[in-house]
Amino acid sequence: MSDHVYKIVELAGTSQDGIEAAIRNALGRAEQTLRNLRWFEVTQIRGHVNEGQPCHFQVILKAGFTLDGEGG
Repeated sequence: MSDHVYKIVELAGTSQDGIEAAIRNALGRAEQTLRNLRWFEVTQIRGHVNEGQPCHFQVILKAGFTLDGEGG
């Protein structure tokens, strides 16, 4: 395995369809402007409750990407 240097950004993703969808929304949008995304780590999960039921989800995540010129 070769050595890498990663830049780390923090993202917030939301969805009415659940935590996984919120993660996909955050990473999908980040992919439009960041190159070489390699990993993510969910650091926070929260949601909105309406009439006792979860109705909107938000995740905060860290995403790492390799800098231009790195192998991979």
